[in-house]
Amino acid sequence: QVQLVESGGGLVQAGGSLRLSCAASGRTFSFYTVVGWFRQAPGKERDFVAAIRWSGDSIYYADYADSVKGRFIISRDNAKNTVYLQMNSLKPEDAALYYCAATKGAAISASEDDYDYWGQGTQVTVSS
Repeated sequence: QVQLVESGGGLVQAGGSLRLSCAASGRTFSFYTVVGWFRQAPGKERDFVAAIRWSGDSIYYADYADSVKGRFIISRDNAKNTVYLQMNSLKPEDAALYYCAATKGAAISASEDDYDYWGQGTQVTVSS
């Protein structure tokens, strides 16, 4: 059974940093081709944050929502079977429940409909 587990959320002051982790169990991330991060604030739709796609073990591509470009970095650690989202210069508007998702699709996608497997989410709160 495929399972994705997010961790690393918490409370941080504006301008601070957090690193979210997405660990896979049941399957290694080599089973997938794309892992993405999405977020959902109360009363809002779930939005794309970032995604990473790899080809082989070392070639990868990444994409980011405009709202996080230059502040967030998505990366993958093969040895730990984990995908990370490093979030810097956090703003109050970054506060949300953050989800990781995975797919065997052929390309990076910002649409949640293209992802087959989802974690339960980790909460990020940013105080002003």
